[in-house]
Amino acid sequence: MAKPIIKAFFDEPTNTISYLVADPATKGAAVIDPVLDYDHNAGAVDTRSVKAILREAEEEGFRILWVLETHAHADHLSGAPYIKAKTGARIGIGEHIKDVQRIFRPVFNAVDLATDGSDFDHLFKDGEHFQIGELVVEVLHTPGHTPADVSYKVDDAVFVGDTLFMPDYGTARADFPGGDAQRLYRSIRRLLALAPETRLFMCHDYKAPGRDEYAWETTVAEQRSKNVHVKEGIPEDDFVRMRAKRDATLAAPRLLLPSIQVNIRAGKFPPKQANGVRYLQIPVKMKDDAELGL
Repeated sequence: MAKPIIKAFFDEPTNTISYLVADPATKGAAVIDPVLDYDHNAGAVDTRSVKAILREAEEEGFRILWVLETHAHADHLSGAPYIKAKTGARIGIGEHIKDVQRIFRPVFNAVDLATDGSDFDHLFKDGEHFQIGELVVEVLHTPGHTPADVSYKVDDAVFVGDTLFMPDYGTARADFPGGDAQRLYRSIRRLLALAPETRLFMCHDYKAPGRDEYAWETTVAEQRSKNVHVKEGIPEDDFVRMRAKRDATLAAPRLLLPSIQVNIRAGKFPPKQANGVRYLQIPVKMKDDAELGL
């Protein structure tokens, strides 16, 4: 069986890597974790990143059949709806997105949001198989960063979302609502139990200290031997302590609030209000309204 064609698209403003994955036999393709360009200061959106992916697909003669999300991202808005509108592709995500929707629906008072995952076209179960043309994809539930994270295994390539970073950078945070460092460790061990030559494709890169170039492809063998957080010999308890200590120092992602409320809706924005405008909510945390004269 032919190996998938894999093309990476790096979005530097969000440090996100999106992928165009295609079957060389049938030209069927999928886009994994596409980015919608969003100017937070201006409240403006643009589609240049997804258009670049669509141009590449058109030039190569690929038919985009799927848009695959590894999880509901907290650092960029999804470009999935635009790709679906242009190609008819189905949007898929792990079935535990329902848990994430239930967590965040009250946070944003998102009364329009169903918590059954129905905003997405398909909810993948752990171990489920589906096809991109003649390519067979296996879905691996890899929770810990969020409850809903999945990885997509296509032949010898696995798209791991935020579960792992490059070996010199480590692992994803686990302090978001529903996150769990113990589950993250066990998910990583599941990935690292794959064949040593298995290629792993990251969703983000931030250039670890001492590295001048962005990178997003590694192997199971490299992660086992070199990952600074979770290489062979690091026990679960040590990892969980490290992750808790490290996460306590991390600021919230810059696009956390807009990203989550869009991405739990499969990339759609909240409904228009009476004036025809769509609004993103910013929950404000206050210790004492009376003290502030509110």
